Amino acid sequence: MAQAKGGDPVVVVGGGLAGLMTTIKICEMGVPVKLFSYVPVKRSHSVCAQGGINAAVNTRGEGDSPEIHFLETVKGGDFLGDQPLIRGMCHAAPGIIHLMDRMGVPFSRTVEGHLDFRGFGGTLFHRTAHAGATTGQQLLYALDEQVRRFEAKGLVEKFEMWEFLGLVKDESGLVRGIVAMDLRDLKPKAFRADAVFLATGGIGLIYGKSTNSVVCNGSAAGAAYRQGARFANGEFIQIHPTAIPGEDKLRLISESVRAEGGRLWVPGDSNKQYKAEDGTMKPCGKTGENWYFCEEWYPKYGNLMPRDIVSRAIHRIVHELGMGLDGKEAVYLDIRHVPPDRQKELEGVLDIYRKFMGEDPRKVPMKIYPAMHYSMGGLWAGYTRTADGFVDANATNNQMSNLPGLFIVGEADHQYHGANRLGANSLLSCIYAGMIGGPSAVRYARGLAKKAADLPASLFDAEEKRWTERLETLKKMSGPENPYRLHQELAETMSTYVGIARDNPGLAAAEAKIRDYAARWSRCGVPDTAAGPNQSLAFMNQLDNMLDLARIVVAGALARNESRGAHYKPEFPKRDDANWLKTTIADWTPDGPKLSYEKVDISILPPVARSYT
Repeated sequence: MAQAKGGDPVVVVGGGLAGLMTTIKICEMGVPVKLFSYVPVKRSHSVCAQGGINAAVNTRGEGDSPEIHFLETVKGGDFLGDQPLIRGMCHAAPGIIHLMDRMGVPFSRTVEGHLDFRGFGGTLFHRTAHAGATTGQQLLYALDEQVRRFEAKGLVEKFEMWEFLGLVKDESGLVRGIVAMDLRDLKPKAFRADAVFLATGGIGLIYGKSTNSVVCNGSAAGAAYRQGARFANGEFIQIHPTAIPGEDKLRLISESVRAEGGRLWVPGDSNKQYKAEDGTMKPCGKTGENWYFCEEWYPKYGNLMPRDIVSRAIHRIVHELGMGLDGKEAVYLDIRHVPPDRQKELEGVLDIYRKFMGEDPRKVPMKIYPAMHYSMGGLWAGYTRTADGFVDANATNNQMSNLPGLFIVGEADHQYHGANRLGANSLLSCIYAGMIGGPSAVRYARGLAKKAADLPASLFDAEEKRWTERLETLKKMSGPENPYRLHQELAETMSTYVGIARDNPGLAAAEAKIRDYAARWSRCGVPDTAAGPNQSLAFMNQLDNMLDLARIVVAGALARNESRGAHYKPEFPKRDDANWLKTTIADWTPDGPKLSYEKVDISILPPVARSYT
């Protein structure tokens, strides 16, 4: 039974960078936090972001600035991002780097002892601070140490190996807490909170194999969506250009490899031709020589074009020109020419390739192919802007969803990236969202007329009872369908029809298939009915939510008849600002997502052609 008194005012679900920074900022205001994590905090998915974190510190005197970073982020996202939030993030970035440095992050340094910055996709500036090729891990460990400091003071209580099940809302629709279950006994328990954060990452598992951690299933977002939280821009799924296959997942080969000079190529073939932008036909390199196709197609940026463009270039090489290595979905990523001192900065990534592929990339080029990587969309999150085009630091709704009291941060939210994310902006956006969201939630909670601790226990007991009954119902399901096989079919459908290139007939087929999967889910049988730790029972509930998320992605993609950033339809190859410069909003209904649209704040930078020539 939920206790009437003693509940913490804020619950944070998710122990990655966004959740940890949110926790820190709340605790700095003297407010205690209950921190929930599906895995031990130090295993959160943020550790997989290897390449670096962006900030226009301009240590090399190249003329970089936060305003240029802002411009390139907006342009990289094909002008689909709300500009005040992006601008605030880019201006906060240098201070964030220096803060992380003071926290002890072992950033790579120049021979003079200054912070080292590398190039990254979508820019010609050296803007990306890095800790070799383990940047996300080092940032996560630093923030975890700060959270442990507040934990020692009694301000943080951790619930590791707990899964979020759903929200607790009062009769007026305010979010008043959560229901979660300990994965070791599967017993739902309600927790009071005056504000709730979801920092639960992306939705990679709906694609099956991706670069995401296998716990990035999106189930928490799906559960909140079912309870009325809006989901925005679900159709924008970033495909990372460079990954290697694995039986369990697709392993990321960080953009830092290209940033340090790695080159993409395939063996040239003078007998094959491609159509250049000027309409002329040109040979696909020279037979017997390496064809560095990105460098030929995009001479100014070369291999450091934004991820969506490089992914489409590789897709073109393999599927349109038929030049994949040995007829397979693969091209070379070569670092053999990179000086040893720069190769050393890539040791973490190179070790991954050597371990899983059995070849040393210092001696042979890596074989890579694009993979599902990051969700641009997520639960809708709002903000208040100032007259001069920044985020209002004193607002009570920064990062708040449409449900009062529910805040969204990190990859779980839809903000900051628009239609395509620039590399090394992910870690930055996660930290910045926590920095503005945490204080905003504290101000919101302090302004409540009635606190969660004052509400009757019956409200929380009812939600505990509802979830207990839900799990018991799932446990009794004994139909012929296997949930894991059903998930495999879902993943194959998403990868086939909602990947790099999409077309309306394929998307319509995917939509029909997912409706069928949803019907088949009700005929599943749970492979394991044990009362204790039971992964299959938890997975049954997660899969139900994942099917809802898949329907959002497909419905949004089917409706959006244009090409913008990570959403590419060859039948509609141009960006269409007249009809589609707008954010997709999905509301849950029993029959599938109901789509609507809202304007994008483009009040600072008017859209221009997204050209890198």
